[in-house]
Amino acid sequence: MGTKAKEHFETAQEKLNEAKEELFRPEEDIVSYLICKNSQHAIESYLKGYLLKNGVDIEDCNTIESLYKQCVTINSNFEKVDLTSFECKGHNLNSRYCNEVEKVSNCFDAADNLDTFLRKEKII
Repeated sequence: MGTKAKEHFETAQEKLNEAKEELFRPEEDIVSYLICKNSQHAIESYLKGYLLKNGVDIEDCNTIESLYKQCVTINSNFEKVDLTSFECKGHNLNSRYCNEVEKVSNCFDAADNLDTFLRKEKII
């Protein structure tokens, strides 16, 4: 596996863990912004890692949706990954975030589902 791909996978796992730690705090202590942003970055890093591992230039991929579509082109099994509840996929990551616990929980679930998928496929 290429060094850049490996770095992206490691970053993704780190960000997913940070989101998980925040999500499982007592409700009054949760900082939803941290769950949202860490989940977004985990998803982005997982997808970028997969694309780099497969030799794809990711320079033109500015959104989660564009990264995801490239992944589906390479491996149709990516269609099993449900990103429908992830509302920021069509936007630049630095332009969106949510504050509601239910929405950030959906973001975390999308990142966690992607992690599970990549493990089942033996990609990470």
